[in-house]
Amino acid sequence: MTSSRHEPLPTVGVVVPTRDRPEMLREALAAIGEQDYPGRVETIVVFDQSDPDPGLVSSDDLRPVRVVANDRGPGLAGARNCGILHSDTEFVAFCDDDDLWLPGKLSAQVAALSEEPGAELVCTGIRVLYGDTTVDRILPQRRVQLTDLLRDRLTELHPSTFLIRRAALVDGFGLVDEQIPGSYAEDYEFLLRAARSAPLLNVDEVFVAVRWHKQSYFASRWGTISTALSWLLDRYPEFETVPHGQARVSGQIAFATAAAGDRRGAVRWAGRTLRHNPREARGYLALAVASGALSADRVMRQLHKHGKGL
Repeated sequence: MTSSRHEPLPTVGVVVPTRDRPEMLREALAAIGEQDYPGRVETIVVFDQSDPDPGLVSSDDLRPVRVVANDRGPGLAGARNCGILHSDTEFVAFCDDDDLWLPGKLSAQVAALSEEPGAELVCTGIRVLYGDTTVDRILPQRRVQLTDLLRDRLTELHPSTFLIRRAALVDGFGLVDEQIPGSYAEDYEFLLRAARSAPLLNVDEVFVAVRWHKQSYFASRWGTISTALSWLLDRYPEFETVPHGQARVSGQIAFATAAAGDRRGAVRWAGRTLRHNPREARGYLALAVASGALSADRVMRQLHKHGKGL
């Protein structure tokens, strides 16, 4: 990417929330620092419910690194917002502390946003790493509308791929919502809100390696998952206009409720799911888990092997 003398390259701030994963964090920071984007990239590491590590600080002119303690609500949403508000760059990117940016990511994304001044957020494809399994997930479309996201979560659009205009965060569609129970699905809600403001851009190449592992913070928080997704349905009445999307989220709630051991609640949510879409597999999986015919953990392991989530 080149820039004329009168048009300096946009600056990028990378927000990296972290909590008790020092080795993965250093790998994530190294991958950010090795990006070939010639502009200034400042990384802000936000330590959430843990003490900042001053050893990570760098005063490099093009690749500075700052460390701060999360001064907002505890959890991922608050930590991301803390980093956003500590930044002063034109663009802001997210990167989870257990993910890895691949070469060329920033250059491709900055070019995409620069070519379309009306766009506010751009994503990329991901490479899912789960044990010995590697799966590439690429969304084969340039623009993503709100209706696309209501119909399907589009898990290819992972938060570690997000590059956003900072002005859209502080003066536009807003920061990450800190009211979502347990910060679960805050990235999905963020995308829905962003898509209400302007269509999302997508670079249909793999530029981020996402590590899924059994120690995932949400691996077994089924009660939080069902509560957060119920909150999401209430927050976005637009789901009522997309029956398949309504069924998908209801099916996720049914499955989580079954996994949490609430058989009656699971049957109720599964019925709601299948009324909206009789072909929604999550409804049947929830019933199987509620009856004891299937183990929720086994279902999740099989999904992860194929690079998919609930």
